[in-house]
Amino acid sequence: MASRNRKKLAELRRVLDGAGVALTLLSLDDVAAFDEAPETGATFEENALAKARDAFRATGLASVADDSGLEVDALNGMPGVLSARWSGWHGADLANTGLLLAQLGDVPDERRGAAFVSACALVSSAAEVVVRGVWPGSIVREPRGDGGFGYDPVFLPSGSTRTAAELTPDEKDAVSHRGRALALLVPALRELTGR
Repeated sequence: MASRNRKKLAELRRVLDGAGVALTLLSLDDVAAFDEAPETGATFEENALAKARDAFRATGLASVADDSGLEVDALNGMPGVLSARWSGWHGADLANTGLLLAQLGDVPDERRGAAFVSACALVSSAAEVVVRGVWPGSIVREPRGDGGFGYDPVFLPSGSTRTAAELTPDEKDAVSHRGRALALLVPALRELTGR
């Protein structure tokens, strides 16, 4: 997995285990360091594919990469590919969420639609596969819940009364953008095992 994010790795492990796919998962922390290209793609798909290609070239191992983020209707799809660094610092979850809530402060509830998007890419010697998962919902006015990461405390999935941060990991995996994308990637991952 072309990531150092332990929460993303745990999510992929749960999805693979649930699908009965037996693969040994390594992260970027488990392989020799290599130069990682910056995420400069205009789409989640471009960034995921670039990360997976870099990891495959550097390690020779089949590599999966995810690029994901939040698209907010009232912000014309932003923060989008800039989600992790919306406030100016990569991975500053509280600052990113605070800025988003401030930007939506005067936006009425009916115009607070949003979706989490995940593009997952698999690059191996056999193929390149890119899939996309979308999780529709809206943005609440105050953070709720202690689970998940990123914008989870302010994202209310469509049809739910609980934010993504209030769901259990298994509940989230079953419906999340990354869970949906990884589920679409399972057939290609299963081919790697020959089963």
